[in-house]
Amino acid sequence: MQYLAIIERGETGFGAYVPDLPGCIAAAESKQEVVNLIRDAVEFHIEGLVEHGEAVPAPSSRTVLVKLEATKIRVHGGSTLKA
Repeated sequence: MQYLAIIERGETGFGAYVPDLPGCIAAAESKQEVVNLIRDAVEFHIEGLVEHGEAVPAPSSRTVLVKLEATKIRVHGGSTLKA
């Protein structure tokens, strides 16, 4: 079974959450550390659901990359990216 985990970079590290498992989150200083922690958090979350007799949600979240056609995009902080 595979669940989608969203990894976000913050000002001081990385955060992760699993859309299909509300409340299943992790935070760490490095990307690899947050990946390891969210994997453990998913297992712990599912174990908790099972122990309490609750249904385990089936994985349903998917990703898609959205390509922008603009040649230049202004991002937060004023810098410009070329698409």
